[in-house]
Amino acid sequence: MVRVNGRRPPANGALVDPERDHVTVDGRPVKPVAAHRYVLLNKPLGAITTARDEASRTTVLDVIGEAGAQGHRLFPVGRLDGDSTGLLLLTDDGDLAYRLTHPRYKVPKEYLVTVAGVPSEADLNGLRRGVKLDDGMTAPADVRVVRSTRPVREGGRTELTVVISEGRNRQVRRMLQAVGHIVVALRRTGFGPLRLGRLRVGGWRVLTGAEVTALCRAAGL
Repeated sequence: MVRVNGRRPPANGALVDPERDHVTVDGRPVKPVAAHRYVLLNKPLGAITTARDEASRTTVLDVIGEAGAQGHRLFPVGRLDGDSTGLLLLTDDGDLAYRLTHPRYKVPKEYLVTVAGVPSEADLNGLRRGVKLDDGMTAPADVRVVRSTRPVREGGRTELTVVISEGRNRQVRRMLQAVGHIVVALRRTGFGPLRLGRLRVGGWRVLTGAEVTALCRAAGL
């Protein structure tokens, strides 16, 4: 499918100079993206964090539509479950996306979480030290109580802020379950230097140049 100057590149790859080399895929010329696009979405409940879904469910790309993509082949950076909401970054900048999601670069992600019950200080300290999951120990989390309520019939609910620098599958939910608390609602409110702010649910906006610079700095670029 791929040809460089009319020839098939070797199996181990080849370096290409976009100013001098002619690259085609299935006979159609391709060129590198001139400028990347960075879109911040407040993901609504039920939207799937993927570019396409075989079951025809609504994806995050459906939510932003062509107006958000502007002809770019965007993809979500990391994941938010269908039953989670909040800040999701979409871009076509693969280098930045890799660093933002790799635990080596320790880019923090902040969540506002509502759990069933009222966590004890021992529960909170366990999260702050790291908990053992079926895929190993987690890194310590920054956990703070926002408020607690104690309705008799529900046994109490607590709102927490949780900050982690890893990105395992459903990690925040699993960490809280490990200390005995089921997550009722989860919303991501921060990703590195980005904040969700007052962006409405289902709304999106393009990052400013200053925000992109801050993201690159946070990822070590």
